[in-house]
Order: sequence, then C-alpha cells, then structure tokens
Amino acid sequence: MSLSVHDQGTKCDVREGEDVKNLVAFLQKNLKYIDIWINNAGSNAYSFKPLVEASDEDLIEVVTTNALGLMICCREAIKMMLNQPRGGHIFNIDGAGSDGRPTPRFAAYGATKRSVVHLTKSLQAELRMQDVKNVVVHNLSPGMVTTDLLMSGADTKQAKFFINVLAEPPEVVAEYLVPNIRSIPTNGSTRPTYIRFLTGLKAYSQIFSRLAFGARRNRYLLED
Repeated sequence: MSLSVHDQGTKCDVREGEDVKNLVAFLQKNLKYIDIWINNAGSNAYSFKPLVEASDEDLIEVVTTNALGLMICCREAIKMMLNQPRGGHIFNIDGAGSDGRPTPRFAAYGATKRSVVHLTKSLQAELRMQDVKNVVVHNLSPGMVTTDLLMSGADTKQAKFFINVLAEPPEVVAEYLVPNIRSIPTNGSTRPTYIRFLTGLKAYSQIFSRLAFGARRNRYLLED
C-alpha cells in the first residue's frame, strides 16, 4: 500500500503495526483531520487452486494481509479517531465469501473475507459498550471489480461467465460508492451502514438477463 498527500508519499505494510502507526502519524501531519478511513488492502496471493495445493507462503500472505492487517488498521484508526473532536468513519471492504457462500479455489481468501463482517460487528459492539458515538465502523461491498486480482482467476468457464455478467470496472464502482461514502460524515450520521454496489437483486437480475436474453456475454473475456 502506498499513499500520496500534497506531493508527498509514504509506504505502509498493513501487516506491520509500526508501519500503520507511521501512516497515522503521516496523515495527522499532512491532513490534520481524517474523517474517512477505508481498509482496502486484500490478497489471495494471485493463487486460484484448491486449499490442499496452496503453499504455506500463500496462506500466510492471505491471512496476514486480510485478517491481521485489517485488525491492526482498525485498531490504529479507532485510536486516532477517538482523539479527534468529531470522531470519524472507518469502512471495511468485504469480498467473495463475506456472505458465507463457498469460494472454491480461493477458500482461504473467502474465509478471511467472512471474518471481515464479524470483525466489523464486534467493533461496532465494542464502541457501543464504551458509549462512543462519534467513531463508526461500516462495511463496504464493491462487488466484482475488474482488478488484476480478479482477472487473474479468469481461467475457467464458470469464472469467465460470472466476470462478464457481474463485474464492473473500478471507475464505475467508484462513481456509485464514493458519493455514498462521503455523504455519511456530511450528514452527521452515527449509525453503522453496509454500502453495497452489487446487491443480490442486481446480481440475480443480471444473471437472469444473461440466461434469458444472452446479455453481457463476452464483455471482458471470450467465453467458450
């Protein structure tokens, strides 16, 4: 992860607590106040294979980035925002597996993304227990985005089908998500939210349109 502010930059390995603390210090120095913190770092080690074929190194990368890294970032972001007069909002990005559905060929990734939802709920409960109202933790669901990570797994007929039918480019997803994210601190909301780009209804509608009318075929990948 890298970040640039006012022509300055810093690097951060989310798996390293000291790196994240340094990121917070960098942000406080350059931005003074942080209203929104988005936890976006995620990895499946660019590996799509059964768990029994996964290497130790790949599993360690997936779990430490997606689970440990998220916990460290949430910890440091909450600590920072508790010391800000108007608090702040943290958004944890989910992914395939977060709804409990199986993720064959990337089981470790799905398991870590399922934990994102649980962690968010636990943090929400902790903040309520501490009677904290101005620091809020949310979930953010971008759906299937045509990143290098997603496209690297497009080597089966099923994967190509779902990418063509459900995936959207980053700019399309951002056009929807960014205004929704920004509206929360603007409106003074203190209630946790779950912002979803690809809702279940939208997904089923697009799948139906494909099966019934052949819509969205070969959008990104040539299907067999």
